[in-house]
Amino acid sequence: MQIVLFWIFASLMLLFAALTVTLRNPVSCALSLVMTFLALAALFVTLDAFFIGIIQVLVYTGAVMVLFLFIIMLLDLRNEKVRPFNLAAWAGGGLVSIGFLGLLIRVIHTLPGFAFEKPPLSQTGSNDIEAVGWTLFRFFNLPFQIIGVLLLVATVGVVLLSKKEIK
Repeated sequence: MQIVLFWIFASLMLLFAALTVTLRNPVSCALSLVMTFLALAALFVTLDAFFIGIIQVLVYTGAVMVLFLFIIMLLDLRNEKVRPFNLAAWAGGGLVSIGFLGLLIRVIHTLPGFAFEKPPLSQTGSNDIEAVGWTLFRFFNLPFQIIGVLLLVATVGVVLLSKKEIK
């Protein structure tokens, strides 16, 4: 049952990720990204990484996407205008996609690690929160702080860009 749920949520995540890229309305793109984050959180739960799944929902789906939606609404973005069909761009994108899928299938078939059933990740007595906190603040403290500063600078930049000019 766990593997079936994994493939269902993986398919949903890929579907909503594709919608995020292809939709023209910025609000619809942001909401599709929210659904992508929720499916990713469900994937973490199927892999027995409960804490990371919950943090995915709280931090990315809750905080970051609310910030993105706030910025989209603040800038008052409209739908993207329909561009004419470009055959060369579609052909190039199709070739790259086919090449990527071919390489992905080749890697999956040649690696012996994909041939057997994986055991569950969680062990009894393990503490997800302590392991994630220790790793995050011990080895990734600087990138964690840089991301916080980047989000702050982006928010200040959007507020400054959306200010009305005084005449």
